[in-house]
Amino acid sequence: MTKLKIKSGDTVKVIAGDHKGSEGKVQKVLADKNKAIVEGVNMVKKHTKPSAQSPQGGIVEKEAPIQISNLSLLTSKGETTRVGYRMEDGKKVRFSKKSNEVI
Repeated sequence: MTKLKIKSGDTVKVIAGDHKGSEGKVQKVLADKNKAIVEGVNMVKKHTKPSAQSPQGGIVEKEAPIQISNLSLLTSKGETTRVGYRMEDGKKVRFSKKSNEVI
């Protein structure tokens, strides 16, 4: 398994696929499948049966996972960047390769 450079809570931009150009916050990372669920991106309609949570049932819109290779991390200025790792004060930190700032 490869090291994932995107974590939940990161702001990302979709750089490939149907939703190219969309931005959102990562809600969950599915490391075993190399996918992430991004808020407001890749929305799908799911048909649900009536249950205790939704007594009406019907069609619900929810986010579907998107491949991590199609996502790029955004810096604080809102530009896409690649992620690197370095040691600072004995701690391993992520940094933006474009602006050299710690993420």
